[in-house]
Amino acid sequence: MNIYTFIMVGFIFIHYIFKTLLDQMNIRAIQTEVPEEFKETYELEKYKKSQLYLKDGERFFWIKRTFFLGVTFAVLYSDSLDLLDGFVRGFELSSTLTGLFYLSLLLLAKMILDVPFSLYHTFVIEQKFGFNKMSLKTFILDFFKGIILTAFLGLPLLTLTLWLLGKYPSNAWVYVWAIVSIYQTFLMFVAPAVIMPLFNKFTPLKEGPLKTAIDAYAKEHGFALKGVFTMDGSKRSSKSNAFFTGIGKYRRIVLFDTLIEQLTTEELMAVLAHEMGHFKKGHILKGMGISLLTMGLYLWGLSLCVQYKPFFDALGLSEVSVYLGLVVFSFVISPFQFFMSIFSSIFSRKNEYEADRYSIETYKNPESMISALKKLTVNNLSNLTPHPWKVFFEYSHPPVKDRIEEIRRLS
Repeated sequence: MNIYTFIMVGFIFIHYIFKTLLDQMNIRAIQTEVPEEFKETYELEKYKKSQLYLKDGERFFWIKRTFFLGVTFAVLYSDSLDLLDGFVRGFELSSTLTGLFYLSLLLLAKMILDVPFSLYHTFVIEQKFGFNKMSLKTFILDFFKGIILTAFLGLPLLTLTLWLLGKYPSNAWVYVWAIVSIYQTFLMFVAPAVIMPLFNKFTPLKEGPLKTAIDAYAKEHGFALKGVFTMDGSKRSSKSNAFFTGIGKYRRIVLFDTLIEQLTTEELMAVLAHEMGHFKKGHILKGMGISLLTMGLYLWGLSLCVQYKPFFDALGLSEVSVYLGLVVFSFVISPFQFFMSIFSSIFSRKNEYEADRYSIETYKNPESMISALKKLTVNNLSNLTPHPWKVFFEYSHPPVKDRIEEIRRLS
């Protein structure tokens, strides 16, 4: 171990303290009185329930974060990573296969450690507040489907990455970057038709006022669609949502069945106009561009990291290899990911305001958008008064009160 060990461990611990303080500040920002804007929508008892939901959630994530902090320190100071490396090398496989074996064991271990927390969050916290609709059978099936899907989609790409980095250490990152970019774009076409139906049932929206309104709006604003579908979100949760998948003419509108039950046609249209605004304002393409650029920077950094022995020494690794370099890089990159997440959140919140503005300008029904936001907030027990620092560092969407104020200002 060396100075880099203390830098890595120091950042991990400081980040843990920072997240904990941020969560505590968020809890203390709770207001006992319902904000004026929501007094006609949020019943006092339900508002109190939302505060309990927030507290239980923050407490749960603190326990989970503390557990994995302990696991991380235990792994670092017990030479477990090096011992595992010695174990997989004992099979005398090729460098690429050894790397696949090693990284797969680490990923599987993390998934298994995460299972008890997922079970508790789903069947205790979400159940307690009336959100969970998932059976234990569905939970288990989702878990194994996730493993199979990760193996099917991830292992070929990981194999190619390990091979390229091993064969062309200096410029392999460029090849990997190009391959990952093509692969991610390809998945945007495949996911709606192949991957997502593995977990949920998608049914074409039946003919009626809502479908007629959607088709007319999409045609008026030149928005090509492959179809409008409902998703059986109620199979897992009573929470509601709407989203678009796919790109180009393969775009699909997907509405949770719970959302259709909770909102009126006008409210649904206001929400969908908001989602269409993300496409019309270029948010999807901009997001993809930033993601690919960031990926390129990370891969370039990885190509440097896999050749720098002191980083391996910092984690107690006696050998230098490409696959161990991926593990080392996951520690080295953490500070950069933290700062990138801040910029990502700022960018995302800006996009949400722009999409709201698009909905108001094109659908011209701001009150429906406001009432939809209120209903979604109440039904999902969302926090109305998050701490400003919590919003700044972690929120991908502006607080609902701020969104409503901006909608009223624009209209």
